[in-house]
Amino acid sequence: MLLELNVKDIALIRKASVSFDKGLNVMTGETGTGKSVIIDSALLALGGKIRGDLIRRGAEYGYIELIFGIDPEKAALLKELDIYPDEEGMLVISRKIMPGRSVSRINDEAVTLAKLREVTSLLIDIYGQNEFHTLMDRRAHLQILDDFMAGETGELKAAVKSAYHAYKDALAKAAGFTLDEKQRLREMDMAGYEIREIDEAKLREGEEEELAARFRKLNHAMSIAEDISEAYNALSQCDTGRAVSVISHALRYDEDLQQIHDEILDLQSVMDVLLKDLSDYARSVEVDEGSLREMEQRLDQIRGLEAKYGQSTADIMHYRDEAEKRLRELEAYEENRLRAEKEAKEAETRLLKLCEDLSLKRREGAARLTAAIRNELEDLGFEKASLSMDFVKKAVSEDGYDDAGFIASMNPGEAMKNLSEVASGGELSRVMLAVKTVLAETDRIPTLIFDEIDTGISGRTAQKVAEKMDVIGMNHQVICVSHLPQIAAMADSHYCIRKTENDGRNITEIEKLDREGSENELARLLGGASITRAVLENASEMKELARKGKDERRSARTANVL
Repeated sequence: MLLELNVKDIALIRKASVSFDKGLNVMTGETGTGKSVIIDSALLALGGKIRGDLIRRGAEYGYIELIFGIDPEKAALLKELDIYPDEEGMLVISRKIMPGRSVSRINDEAVTLAKLREVTSLLIDIYGQNEFHTLMDRRAHLQILDDFMAGETGELKAAVKSAYHAYKDALAKAAGFTLDEKQRLREMDMAGYEIREIDEAKLREGEEEELAARFRKLNHAMSIAEDISEAYNALSQCDTGRAVSVISHALRYDEDLQQIHDEILDLQSVMDVLLKDLSDYARSVEVDEGSLREMEQRLDQIRGLEAKYGQSTADIMHYRDEAEKRLRELEAYEENRLRAEKEAKEAETRLLKLCEDLSLKRREGAARLTAAIRNELEDLGFEKASLSMDFVKKAVSEDGYDDAGFIASMNPGEAMKNLSEVASGGELSRVMLAVKTVLAETDRIPTLIFDEIDTGISGRTAQKVAEKMDVIGMNHQVICVSHLPQIAAMADSHYCIRKTENDGRNITEIEKLDREGSENELARLLGGASITRAVLENASEMKELARKGKDERRSARTANVL
């Protein structure tokens, strides 16, 4: 969820920091205090379009920072995008806005706006009068339906995706049979030649290394022989026999020389062995010109095969096995072609059957989804609205072949049209609230922001909007800018946005309210400029009624779960 929003030198905000909580967070304030600047700042941090007058006058740049707490499920999805929260599960998204350019960062690493939007689409949705792209985009409606039916169609969707990729693979395999008879025979000849060439070489693993070592030794035999001869002469000049004779003579008169006498005898034995080994090795490096040529030819043969078929004996043998496999395929080319075409057709049939099953389930689910949304819309003041989904068959993809979208009539007698064609911005905001209420337990976006979703409503409808936001807040973090006391009373966390004057300039500030402060702000919303004791009592009663309603909804939810 969104833990903290920090804003510096944006519009009226010189410096502001606000920490958000779980559940329903409501921001209120008088008209013109800059409530929407807070939401606009969040939008900018998420990659929104920059206006020319955005940076606060006199500042070099504006800066917005969003700090998210990431749960393990979202961390796994972010990992697929090569994005990693820190050790405490924090993800920091920032945007520095300068004249003519901006820099966006995730955990202090610069990212493109496209990457930024891809990442933040997993974390937060913002809905304002002009921010209902999800409802405006027909392609997103099918995802709403699938989210609603996740428990029913999850396995079937996975089967469709798997069948689609199997079909594409089978189709590609069938399309690979493009050889005419002349080409087939030519490839068979080439594969047969390569197999014979490798087989006739009778390669042995490690043979090249052994031959190379022996060839290197024999090719330098003369140099080796000269070195051995010099070493032999040097050692043979050490006359250990004379030393033994002399010490033996002295030993007759001095027994203390016994150890030296024995050590010289040992040295003489070692020298004899060394001289014999050198002599034997010298004979072993005698050059046989015929053997050397044969060895050189064999190395050339092995290295020639490596140049053609691989960098090692293992690579060459793998190439040989693949060539044999290809040869067998070419020998049964027509049979294989017919089999591949049959398998592609069977894969297509399986895929279409699964798509049909998925489409039928979706149509059944669409009826339930739109009925549930209509029920919510009735509470929100659209008693006569009609809503359904129309389905169009499109080309098959890994999501099936359905193109589904909401169609609606907001007033009696109006024709059913695409939702984007019949609903105003305010109406779309309430439709989205209805959708989010229905999807409260299945929607995967943890944080939802509603910017003045209550515009143009009051009374019973306002109370219903507040209750639905509370329902959504049971499963999501909801951040809402509002001017209605009914919504403010429902807040789990209440913030007041004020505009003050400092050094002759207006500055927007944000304060989190305690219980007393929240009741005072409710009184302002209820009574305007004149806040009497009766208004304060009314505010306190409204806060208490909201608390009781919240407790009842949570108790009912717990009972349903159990």
